[in-house]
Amino acid sequence: MLSIIIVFPKVEDANHIKVLLIRNGFEVNAVCTTGAQAISVANELDGGIVLCGYRMSDMHCLEINNYLPQGFEMLLIASAARLAELDGSGIMSVSMPLKTGDLLNTLQVMTHRYIQKKRKERQKPKVRSEKERAVIEEAKLILMQRNHMTEEEAHRYIQKNSMDSGVNLLEMAEMIIHML
Repeated sequence: MLSIIIVFPKVEDANHIKVLLIRNGFEVNAVCTTGAQAISVANELDGGIVLCGYRMSDMHCLEINNYLPQGFEMLLIASAARLAELDGSGIMSVSMPLKTGDLLNTLQVMTHRYIQKKRKERQKPKVRSEKERAVIEEAKLILMQRNHMTEEEAHRYIQKNSMDSGVNLLEMAEMIIHML
């Protein structure tokens, strides 16, 4: 799930943005006034967006970005002059004075990108260990010898039975080995 952490040196500014985001359907996980607080909160979450100002009392926005765990992106709100200093840093930004539409549109784009990235991660084929591959190969060999299947047919058989019974491919291969 997408987490949003708001970090500004003045808690009033952070709370104003929090209210704005909540009114527009976003869920805000935390409001922080220092970079250390934001990083601490981010380390407890799965991923998301850190929405912050240019400088906190303890850190600059680039330092915060460098310490963020994998899965987090930063959305910087700062003056055009400050944003020009960070050109090429890879940090998404919205310039001051802040326009509600710009902020919400940028957050929607970042949210969409986050969801797409998570989907791709789930769709990646699982990398199996050598031992796991050997178990699957052994199950295929048994099916090929006893049922006169090709390797492709044996693999499809294991896959189909795995999906039909709600167990993963490795578990199905182990069942085939123990049953036959």
